[in-house]
Amino acid sequence: MQEGTHVERFFSLINETADLIASELKYPYIEAVAETGENLFHGEIHEEGLSETTIKLLKKKYSSLNLNQFKAEELRKAFQLAILKGLKEAAHPNHQMTPDAVGLFLSYLVKKFLHKEKIRLLDPAVGTGNLLTTVLNDLEGIEVDSYGSDVDDLLLKLALVTANLQQHPVQFYNQDSLQPLYVDPVDITICDIPVGYYPNDEGAKNYQLKADEGHSFAHHLFIEQSINYTLPGGYLFFIIPNHLFESSQAPKLNAFLKENVYIQGLFQLPVSLFKGEQHAKSIFILQKKSENISPPKQALLVNLPKFSNKQAMQSVIAQIDEWIIQNKG
Repeated sequence: MQEGTHVERFFSLINETADLIASELKYPYIEAVAETGENLFHGEIHEEGLSETTIKLLKKKYSSLNLNQFKAEELRKAFQLAILKGLKEAAHPNHQMTPDAVGLFLSYLVKKFLHKEKIRLLDPAVGTGNLLTTVLNDLEGIEVDSYGSDVDDLLLKLALVTANLQQHPVQFYNQDSLQPLYVDPVDITICDIPVGYYPNDEGAKNYQLKADEGHSFAHHLFIEQSINYTLPGGYLFFIIPNHLFESSQAPKLNAFLKENVYIQGLFQLPVSLFKGEQHAKSIFILQKKSENISPPKQALLVNLPKFSNKQAMQSVIAQIDEWIIQNKG
């Protein structure tokens, strides 16, 4: 059966059962998505207050599909569609998902720079887990200990459910990720950097990138935190706003990066993926400095075409391959 059909069937199951739970328990749809995903994973209905009729209907729908017949990537895409529907209905500005095309390209880049059979991987702003599981699904044949942290308990519950359904044993932490993490340093950090001000001025005091006055930029602090929790020689793959280096605090950020990492590459993503040019982002690749690590001859700077432009993308891939040969051996 084609992937599209599998994705559609699983999305329909999630959507219909979430609607049933949301309607009867007066839950927001996005919360009902998490609940029905949890039911599917545990193989039982745990919500209290459902009528016998609804419970029987849910059991019938759950038993109509055998999840063992689905690939992890099919489950991820279907669950992602349900989450996107829920986030759109909730209209919460801080609840955004990384565009699928961006996650897939980032996972391609991770594989290009990865030279280990076993790694530790962290996403300190894991959200719904979509970016993290996109990367995990692409790292076949590599043993990965993965970790995710987020302050939003609803998003983290969705991340836990989707990781469980895809059989990824991720360790999740519901905490302020700009406070000390419960994670030892990792080989690779990935992060769609949250943009805005960090309201905890006291918590920002321990950061070199704290603001001289007023609230600090959360996106600067996330970069510093991520570097601190990455092993020497390890890689960091950030999704950053294109205006990251245009603020009055940019000189301090530049100095910090120069001291701690080697810039590997900057991939400007197609503007068409975002609401407008002011919301456009790039993939920023860093390597933490180490005694046995030397900087690349020059950073890989690419203005990406639309991902649908196959000929142009093939040219970019050839450029990346040549750069890897010249700079990574």
